[in-house]
Amino acid sequence: MSDGHQHNGHEKVPSRQRRRFPAISSRAYEHPADRSALVALRKLTGFDTVFKALSGLLPERSLRLLFLSDSVRVSERQFAHLNVMLRDACYILDLDKVPPMYVNQDPTPNAMCIGLDEPIIVVTTGLVELLDEEEMRAVVGHEVGHALSGHSVYRTILLFLTSLAVRVAWIPLGSVAVMAIVTALREWFRKSELSADRAGLLVGQDLQASMRGLMKIAGGNHLHEMNVDAFLEQAEEYDAGGDLRDSVLKILNVLPRSHPFTTVRAAELKKWAETREYQRVMEGHYPRRDEDKDASVRDSWRDSASSYAGDVKNSKDPLMKLVSDIAGGAGDLGGRVRRGFGGFTSSGPGSAQGPGGPQEPGTSSDPDAGDDRPPRDGA
Repeated sequence: MSDGHQHNGHEKVPSRQRRRFPAISSRAYEHPADRSALVALRKLTGFDTVFKALSGLLPERSLRLLFLSDSVRVSERQFAHLNVMLRDACYILDLDKVPPMYVNQDPTPNAMCIGLDEPIIVVTTGLVELLDEEEMRAVVGHEVGHALSGHSVYRTILLFLTSLAVRVAWIPLGSVAVMAIVTALREWFRKSELSADRAGLLVGQDLQASMRGLMKIAGGNHLHEMNVDAFLEQAEEYDAGGDLRDSVLKILNVLPRSHPFTTVRAAELKKWAETREYQRVMEGHYPRRDEDKDASVRDSWRDSASSYAGDVKNSKDPLMKLVSDIAGGAGDLGGRVRRGFGGFTSSGPGSAQGPGGPQEPGTSSDPDAGDDRPPRDGA
């Protein structure tokens, strides 16, 4: 339990009793899709070459000096309540070294864990002002989870390549190769966010606080106007709503993002919190770091494949249901596809437009699309 005693240089942890997880491996909370997406990323042609080159070229020392010179470093004398949360999160997840944490002046609620050699955690003033203590504790745990999983390395490369893709866009085919890697990195990072949300829950051990935090990131500091159950119903409606056209639009909307949509994150976290896997971790039955070297890659792939298959089978999304039907050998699939995409091809006053009226296939509702700043984390 987190009991306020000194341990491994971590002191002054809060007195509220929460379970601690000695030597916990990140495998205990990593989403299966996170692991499989990272394996797929590493198999991407040219990724190893780019990774090795950037590892030596990225100005990490400059990045550290930038935050040191133009942000406020969390300590016992500055943002002391965040310092207590950070040390407590590292104590609960048994992270040996407490990463430096900075508060950056930015009204956009955001948090990130970056760095190649050693992770740095950065939170914005917008996030600090938006969340209460327990909601912020889940955010800090989220970022410490990124650090424990080693996500900061790939996150740093993603930020650099996103900026680079804009700079080389004028070169014929110059941005194509970069954007291929950026797209793959974003797909992985969206999955890694689901893992870090789980780490945040293990640290805060308050599902309602985690839900409130995600809800505030989506709708602002008007908690009295919002309802967790109604928010989760939005996620269910998003998953099940519309036809095949909407399924395609969902894919187009999420591609520019490095983070999943907040309703999806909330639903995924709640689903995990209700599993026996989560209960076993809370009871102290979880993989340890000293066992990581013996972990089977084949088992990880099997778990990932099983997770994806379960998601497809249980999803109410029209495209996922079609994929499931194809796998099951359902008939008249051609007719269903034609009916599903009818709104894309038909025209005129009498044309079928499906639920919600006509939509433009390329339209993105993502507020982060085209923005080079790190997307909202909410962690």
